[in-house]
Amino acid sequence: MRGREEEQGEILLGITPDALVPKDHPIRRVREITDRALKEMSPVLNTMYSGIGRPSVAPERLLKASILMALYSIRSERQFCERLQYDLLFKWFLNMNIATPAFDHASFSKNRERLIKHQIAEQFFAAVVEEATRAKLTSDDHFTVDGTLLQAWASLKSVKPRDDDELPPSAGGRNADVDFHGQRRTNETHRSTTDPEARIARKGRGQEAKLCFSGHVLMENRNGLVLDVLVSQASGTAERDAALLMLDRRRGPRKRVTLGADKGYDTRSFVEALRERQVTPHVAQHTNRRRSAVDGRTTQHEGYRLSQRVRKRVEEVFGWMKTVGGGRKLRYIGTAKNQLWATLTATAYNLVRMANLSTQPA
Repeated sequence: MRGREEEQGEILLGITPDALVPKDHPIRRVREITDRALKEMSPVLNTMYSGIGRPSVAPERLLKASILMALYSIRSERQFCERLQYDLLFKWFLNMNIATPAFDHASFSKNRERLIKHQIAEQFFAAVVEEATRAKLTSDDHFTVDGTLLQAWASLKSVKPRDDDELPPSAGGRNADVDFHGQRRTNETHRSTTDPEARIARKGRGQEAKLCFSGHVLMENRNGLVLDVLVSQASGTAERDAALLMLDRRRGPRKRVTLGADKGYDTRSFVEALRERQVTPHVAQHTNRRRSAVDGRTTQHEGYRLSQRVRKRVEEVFGWMKTVGGGRKLRYIGTAKNQLWATLTATAYNLVRMANLSTQPA
């Protein structure tokens, strides 16, 4: 017998979003870890707000919303809030009732400066890493570092001489033609009027120059979890400077550890800086044009070859953050706001890895 699509709408429902999310859905494991980390942060979140006035959107929901945006490749906060209105899985993850309306997308903008000021994203990230440490999923002996270019939310058309105070021509509308061929434009003489902190950079010789930031990741080698993430201005030494900074921030008691890296880190100054910190430089050797700073004292050991094989997993982090996490082109202006995005996206990556590892046999 043919069924009919007309159905009487029910006025009263005795159902919650939890009943509609499958019991074996992997996001349940992600939420479990997230809730434990946020519960530990509750005293810190209390200090962010005044004791009087109109209640704001719960900061836990804003942080969870950022995790969902990374997990489900949602490009903008406006798009997320539109989907939150009808997506019951999203409401379940944010611990909202079915009838609770979605909050306005402006809540992200209004609270972003507060989150940056109190370093909430960094504390959330650290709480998730601590969860992984308690579960013995991380290594404190072997690490890998790498960097990549992140395209800024600015066009090369916005690059102007630093001493040029003239307004752009009014003709041509919002996207006027700009002819800069034949001009020599460098970071010392020019800057973007859209994002002054972005820098002109290119991945390699013969490749297109773009306005970029540098993204850096410190990974532990046991399960490929991110221990630190940093966004900085793109420069010739940004990767090596960031590597030392992240290593100093995340390294435990002074003991012998190893750090894997690609050929871009094979410089005498960087290798010497690692040795001064009692860090064994498992850096890939340059094979042409100049002598490598890494000698046979390091390369003769089996641990060096193992680090060289494992270090390539750091590319999985960048690949996930750019494709799934929406970082192929950044959506914010300035280093601070993009650092907030990178920290929350790296947190989402760790949550996925930890959820997957929790299902594997010991």
